[in-house]
Amino acid sequence: MQDCTTPACRSARSIFLELQECYEEDNLYFQTIGSVLEAADKLAVPHRLKLILSQPKNEIMVHCPVQMDDGSWQLFKGYRVQHNNVLGPYKGGIRYHHEVKLDEVKTLSLLMTMKCALARLPFGGAKGALKVDPRTLSADELMRVTRRMTAALGTNIGPDYDIPAPDVGTDARVMAWMADTYINFAESSSKVTARGVVTGKPLRFGGSAGREKATGQGLVYVLETLLPGMGLQIDQLSFSLIGYGNVGSWTARLLQPLGATLRTVMDHTGAIHNPKGIDAETLAEYVTQTGGVAGYPHAEAIDRETFYATEVDLFIPAALEQMVDLPEARTMRCKVLVEAANAPTTPKAERHLLEKGVEVLPAILCNAGGVTVSYFEWKQNRQSETWDPDEVDARLRTIMSRSAERVLQTAERLDCNLRIASYAAAIEHINHVYEVRGVFP
Repeated sequence: MQDCTTPACRSARSIFLELQECYEEDNLYFQTIGSVLEAADKLAVPHRLKLILSQPKNEIMVHCPVQMDDGSWQLFKGYRVQHNNVLGPYKGGIRYHHEVKLDEVKTLSLLMTMKCALARLPFGGAKGALKVDPRTLSADELMRVTRRMTAALGTNIGPDYDIPAPDVGTDARVMAWMADTYINFAESSSKVTARGVVTGKPLRFGGSAGREKATGQGLVYVLETLLPGMGLQIDQLSFSLIGYGNVGSWTARLLQPLGATLRTVMDHTGAIHNPKGIDAETLAEYVTQTGGVAGYPHAEAIDRETFYATEVDLFIPAALEQMVDLPEARTMRCKVLVEAANAPTTPKAERHLLEKGVEVLPAILCNAGGVTVSYFEWKQNRQSETWDPDEVDARLRTIMSRSAERVLQTAERLDCNLRIASYAAAIEHINHVYEVRGVFP
């Protein structure tokens, strides 16, 4: 077992020794639960809560045989991890990615529990994944894979039990296939609300206005709440982005009209830079056509090292986990790191950034807009209602602003950084619900 001296590491090691499980310092799940348990240590919560939160309630693995267009068969591995449902039905995205691992899915399910609790949504946390590169599949193969995955999950998902949503590699079309498959298995008495089995659906099939931009929009509302207190004004800021998919592109397209300037972008195809600014709308159109930012004609290509070292006010990782490690943190020159992606910053990188005066805005606050508008969609499906875009945005602004203020108040009360404060605010809410409900049986 590796030596570790940070509070997060000590907290996690203590719990996992009690559970007779080996703690791995470099494992993403242990890093994340370590920070959660460090936050719990700052609160007067019972030990039982730490034990309950330390592991998911359910870890489901399925193997899906699917016939491909050429007549051959492939076997795809899928996961659904259900972390905690004391606040309500499990909720969390489902991603398609060729490098997905169980510990990654566990981590994301834990973060969903924290995220929903921080925003005070009536959901627990879950996450799902299928080990596949969707870019290598035809539309028909993608549909068959999705329907087979949905059928394999069976009653492990449902509008009253566990509600998936889009994530990396999935979109509204995939959610429509999942919902349609589930509806065809549903009993006739529940078909009206069965489409609420997933969120992030197309608008014409029970989706919600504002869902596509929701994560980016929620992030902007958080920035509008927090940045003035840091002496920063959005209309004077420059920013960098890792990833230019749904979250990254919408973040840029929403910040640009407010006066912020996009300087650099990096994705799986390469990195680009324009000191005068990159037009977010034009880049979004280019990426839709080409699949990545590489070759964009209105910016110069740069290497990975130059991208991280470019001086900006806001550095926004909006792609996969652990994109900012210690080597990157040492070269970064920014005032605020804004976590649009889940767990994009390693603990070592965060400690270094905090030491050199960089504020880190945590993912469970910054990217909660997606699950919040997913909640709105689920609620509209259950009530057979359709809300207009202004109503969705107004409700989203209220929840995101209150969440940001809750984190600030908790940080001041506990004298801690914003990540620990965000976890602590979530844990307090979960603990209050356990105090009322008890632990069955």
